[in-house]
Amino acid sequence: MLGKALVTAKWLSEAVRAGRVGTSLRVLDASWYPLQERNARQEFKERHIPGASFFDIEECRDQSSPYDFMLPSESHFADYVGRLGVSNNTHVVVYDGDELGTFYAPRAWWMFRAFGHKEVSVLNGGFKNWVKEGHPVTAEVTQPSPAVFKAKLNTILLKTFEDMMQNVGSLRFQVVDSRPEGRFRGTELDQGLESGHIPGSVNIPFHSFLTETGHEKSIEEIQQIFREKKVDLSKPLTATCRKGVTACHIALAAYLCGKRDVAVYDGSWSEWFHRAPPRYKVSELKRNKA
Repeated sequence: MLGKALVTAKWLSEAVRAGRVGTSLRVLDASWYPLQERNARQEFKERHIPGASFFDIEECRDQSSPYDFMLPSESHFADYVGRLGVSNNTHVVVYDGDELGTFYAPRAWWMFRAFGHKEVSVLNGGFKNWVKEGHPVTAEVTQPSPAVFKAKLNTILLKTFEDMMQNVGSLRFQVVDSRPEGRFRGTELDQGLESGHIPGSVNIPFHSFLTETGHEKSIEEIQQIFREKKVDLSKPLTATCRKGVTACHIALAAYLCGKRDVAVYDGSWSEWFHRAPPRYKVSELKRNKA
């Protein structure tokens, strides 16, 4: 299973039952929800995959940034995951408890890869399907023994505001936006922000890659989705969204098709909206008013 971006619930439950969760295999719950809806940490305390630790996306980020969930520094990430018992030799499996099956886990998957860790996988189908299939859960909290993790940022997997601004003129890489269509087109508000998109980007809402049960679609189906949107997986590609979370679903889907170098624009629309000049925010509402 090493080097695999997805693991099945069957594989993980066998590993849990065989007592393999430990220094060489760590399981992390990377759930996050708006507080008025659900409390991720509380739900983790009540039930999680045996041996799992809680990966807090609120803590493991650049807390000085005005934008949500920006990547932390190398040392911050290294310290944080080291405390969760993750070393450079650990196979990490991430999951979340979202109703969709998977929502935040690909962000954690991408963060590990961005900091140079290759042995990281997403639990296909997430916690929702884990429970549905009758795999074990527990309220027992495990205290993993701390490990040493050395982080080295792989800048190939990351795009900044400056990179994105430059690309509007040069179109050196393709840009896929994973937000819902209304937010991409600018016809509905995006969590309080006026919405719209970066010039030249194409829209593939992230849930397009998930089946009705919340599992990842087949590689053939994923390739077809990219083809229909005229996205060429043999050429450079960057993913963007609202805050750098669902964009990671694009990176994961492309990775499953053998494309391992999709970059994520970390600031995404929340940064673009505040920093880009008005002509670089394409919105149908604006056009209709004009």
